[in-house]
Amino acid sequence: MSLDNIMDMTDCTLCPRSCRANRAGGEVGYCKEDAELYAARAALYFDEEPVISGRHGSGAVFFSGCNMGCVYCQNYAIAKAMSGMKIEPERLSEIFLELQDQNAENINLVTPSHYLYLIIPAIEKAKRQGLSIPVVYNTGTYERVEAVKALEGLVDIWMPDFKYISPRISLAYSHTPDYFQYASKALAEMVRQCPKPLFADGTSSIDAADDADDPVMVRGVIVRHLALPGCAEDSRDILDYLHSTYGDSIFISLMNQYTPMPQVYGDPNLGRKLTAEEYDDLVNYAISIGVTNGFIQDGETASQSYIPAFDGTGLSGEKNRL
Repeated sequence: MSLDNIMDMTDCTLCPRSCRANRAGGEVGYCKEDAELYAARAALYFDEEPVISGRHGSGAVFFSGCNMGCVYCQNYAIAKAMSGMKIEPERLSEIFLELQDQNAENINLVTPSHYLYLIIPAIEKAKRQGLSIPVVYNTGTYERVEAVKALEGLVDIWMPDFKYISPRISLAYSHTPDYFQYASKALAEMVRQCPKPLFADGTSSIDAADDADDPVMVRGVIVRHLALPGCAEDSRDILDYLHSTYGDSIFISLMNQYTPMPQVYGDPNLGRKLTAEEYDDLVNYAISIGVTNGFIQDGETASQSYIPAFDGTGLSGEKNRL
């Protein structure tokens, strides 16, 4: 499928859903959005990996809508487009530059996939106007390879989730039985573009005893995996795949922050938090297969307090849809 075709908002095939919505005509796609640009927050954010948040915070722009539709989503209100503010593409370029002026370590595009046709020109314009900090692409990875290729030269740090290998689990939790098929190809393209991590001190590794002393990443790939309760076998399969395929060319971030949200309280697995034993077993497995470039989460991170307020901070756009 050509890039021109997937960017056609009169017949949307931008993501693997291929819902063919006429978003340009006001119809909403599977992502719950039409062709206008909506976001929920643009501000410094300190809860990413240490090499992304750094000392000054990541300049995170949280976009409304999502092509994944995970039943357990922690950002449910914006993923389902129940909150957000309409902004013009020109305003998005200004937001990037304002975050840079606030000493953001990077521009962190959170769930941007369904807005690529607007985000690409916004990044290009901001770069012409002086944007010089790295651009982070923070995605659920249900992406077409063509879309990832369109971002070459614009994205410096890829931060994809790698959610599932099992088609049974991906169907049950995200209605994407073909998730691995697309995510694996998208990740391969990301690594092709950024085949080696690079940090602000010019090295390709981090080894400080204190995370706060680690330099920020300026280029590379950090693959995130959110460990889900009851899915240990799939998590181990994902670690096997990532390490055997990419070795130390990527960093793997194992997250224990899964937080049951109201929409899944009745689910026998998703209705509970991950236990400390489940997470420790996964970390130990990663170590046993030789993963060295990685991040883990310590302590109590499974809390709704880690979900930022999606209140329009930093947007100053048009009328909020709420």
